[in-house]
Amino acid sequence: MESAPGIFAGAVFTLFGAGMLLWTGARVRHRAPVAEGVRPAVAVPLAVLAGALSLALGVWCFGRL
Repeated sequence: MESAPGIFAGAVFTLFGAGMLLWTGARVRHRAPVAEGVRPAVAVPLAVLAGALSLALGVWCFGRL
């Protein structure tokens, strides 16, 4: 019962991180802007970093169970 919040947090972070990486990859592949009004040289690395950090945090949450 005490592991339920860890499972929930791990699932949320992992799904968000994976979704962010997939979305960023799809936008880059179609040469569409990743963030409106931001240069791609700035937006793509920041989006990839946010997705990777979120995915890593989700894996860390699952590892703590």
